[in-house]
Amino acid sequence: MDKQTLRKQIREAKRAVPFSEKERRSAAIMHQVEQHPRFLEAKVVLLYWSMADEVQTHDFVNRWYRQKTLLLPCVDGDDLLLRQYTGPECLKAGEQFGIGEPTGPVFTQVDRVEMIVVPGVAFDRKGNRMGRGRGFYDRLLKRTPNAYKVGVAFDFQMLDDIPMEPFDVPMDDVISELRRC
Repeated sequence: MDKQTLRKQIREAKRAVPFSEKERRSAAIMHQVEQHPRFLEAKVVLLYWSMADEVQTHDFVNRWYRQKTLLLPCVDGDDLLLRQYTGPECLKAGEQFGIGEPTGPVFTQVDRVEMIVVPGVAFDRKGNRMGRGRGFYDRLLKRTPNAYKVGVAFDFQMLDDIPMEPFDVPMDDVISELRRC
């Protein structure tokens, strides 16, 4: 199956799940993330401020930003800049997608990022990730080669195999509410 067809199929599956159920499933996924040895050891973690159809991260970010340096991506043209999350008051709606983005200075020491929690449209059992198609995360992940990459997804986003391109960056680990690859 091609990427466009898979994206449509997953989008429809996401729509079928009520937001309250996404929140419940997200809590189980993010609980696994916070128990992950790499997360427990990390001082600098890149997360994301979730959209309504993604694994929800808002509660997690708000719970952990005082104990760790938590970074969130900010869209800048075709790239993602990193900024530290310092609390809900630091967010503004991003210009391209309306996603909450921190307003502080750009975090440029990408070599300090120890773990990245990555959203995706779909993942497979080999750790391959398929995003929304704009390549934002693939470009970012190439700039942070030493960071441990953990994809998070609902179980229905976990597939046996997804089509890969040479520029796609695989995950080191993928966590869903029922599985871990």
